[in-house]
Amino acid sequence: MSRHHFRPMAGPIPLEVTPATAGWRYLSFGVWALQEGEARTGQTGGLEVALVPLSGELEVQVGSALFHLKRQDVFSELPSVLYLPPASTYQVTALQATELAWGGAPAEGRYPLRLFHPPEMRVEMRGGGHALRQVSHILGPHLPAERLILYEVYTPSGSWSGWPPHRHDGQMGSLYLEETYYYKVSPRTGWAIHRNYSPEDGLDELLLARDGELILAPKGYHPVVAPPGSNVYYLNYMAGEALCEQRATPPVDEPEWAWMRQDWSGQPMTLPIGQK
Repeated sequence: MSRHHFRPMAGPIPLEVTPATAGWRYLSFGVWALQEGEARTGQTGGLEVALVPLSGELEVQVGSALFHLKRQDVFSELPSVLYLPPASTYQVTALQATELAWGGAPAEGRYPLRLFHPPEMRVEMRGGGHALRQVSHILGPHLPAERLILYEVYTPSGSWSGWPPHRHDGQMGSLYLEETYYYKVSPRTGWAIHRNYSPEDGLDELLLARDGELILAPKGYHPVVAPPGSNVYYLNYMAGEALCEQRATPPVDEPEWAWMRQDWSGQPMTLPIGQK
């Protein structure tokens, strides 16, 4: 299996990636699976950290502040996102079986503890034709953070996302940003195809993403396709050299496919062929 592809492990920490294990500089990511009544303590250290509930109900105690987060599942509603500055100690207590994502990046502590609610999040329908998808900016550049950027992307059955292919790896004038893709698929027996490729250095991998799996986008381009019958969600955590307002800098499209922003139909052939 690719070193950029992680399958969940049994137990309370199904997934965990650090800069050391990912082979990059900034971004950490993990998933906690908590049973009802179970509690877990975390420390942000030198990172800013964002907590995203994926399903279940939980309380998060940070000092004297208590936050309540609840979500049926990722396909039903937007989350509330809890932002934790560096040097924070927090305790998560599951009020029912809960799946919680967390991710962090180095920060100086410019922004305070804050709970972001769905009305503050920008929801965008992006692309068109067979590349139409929903992008929810759950900690987008319009919301305050130092390095972290969070999106939730919904790719309907038979559609593409991350299209046209784009990059944010410091090449072709782009900013350097690291990115994780945490996948959920409906039905759970479905799957997605994720491609990482960078023509400059020979990276080209085609990865099969199933429900609950994590894929890293280390560099280059990284489009995703949902086959017919599979509705695909992925949670993106991003962090890199972009700070604060710089996080709004767009990625750079692959030149061969940039034309599609003017014609989302994709210029399909007409069928049938070879018949009068």
